[in-house]
Amino acid sequence: MPELPDISAYLSALEERIVGQPLERVRIASAFLLRTAQPPVTDAEGHRVSELRRIGKRIAIGLDHDVWLVLHLMIAGRLHWRPRGAKLAGRNNLAAFDFPNGSLVLTEAGTKRRASLHVLKGEQALQSADPGGIDVFASDAAQFRAALTLENRTLKRALTDPRILSGIGNAYSDEILHAAQLSPVTLTNKLTPEEWSRLYAATRDTLRLWIDRLCIESHANFPEKVTAFRADMAVHGRYGKACPRCGEPVQRISYADNETNYCAKCQTGGRVLADRALSKLLGKDWPRTLDELEALKRR
Repeated sequence: MPELPDISAYLSALEERIVGQPLERVRIASAFLLRTAQPPVTDAEGHRVSELRRIGKRIAIGLDHDVWLVLHLMIAGRLHWRPRGAKLAGRNNLAAFDFPNGSLVLTEAGTKRRASLHVLKGEQALQSADPGGIDVFASDAAQFRAALTLENRTLKRALTDPRILSGIGNAYSDEILHAAQLSPVTLTNKLTPEEWSRLYAATRDTLRLWIDRLCIESHANFPEKVTAFRADMAVHGRYGKACPRCGEPVQRISYADNETNYCAKCQTGGRVLADRALSKLLGKDWPRTLDELEALKRR
């Protein structure tokens, strides 16, 4: 799912292309995309784009008559800048937003239709789309800690809860925790003041690093290849590869369709965290340390 840095890159690219431009037409190819009935989507046509905003992991396109088009890309939704009037051929093309200088096309890979478009009228309706998480760049360290300790949860769950923090998901939470050298399963009420300082700094620094990097790229070309797996990431999507800090192999915890990646040496004191599927299979033979894991591999 595109997260805060990816959404920022989209907004940067769109700022140059559509702000001040009239939205000539909205073409919707998938009946599942539009989740609101009033106001009708045709009310957006013929009006100029006056503002762009990020609402959590959503992109909000504001028009000059206080109507907002709110796009939630979910896991597989992506945006593309195409020549004006681009055809919506193929099942993955869900919608097009036509401007005088080009068309913004929304696609979604796979068969599950999770991406959504909401047409909202007014500021109050727009705020109803916000899950409520705080913006880490608009919050100080005390506010950050207060938000994450409203409930006692693991750091991984707390960082990725949109009601707590705005715009952070599976990929960048892995990178943040690696930068902070903290375990993804540590409970929020167990952190020391020094660990809270590291986590706050790592969250801001990691997100800023990737926002700046992706926004620079978006100025040259529209971000067509938005992905959660980037070659320069430290641990996310790098299971089995060397940790850039210590050289030990990156570990993972698999669950449902996702996985958490971490470095045992840098983040968990050398302890290999139990993977739900493999730990059930191996039972008491589950390796607890990196040395035990290597011994198991050599059997």
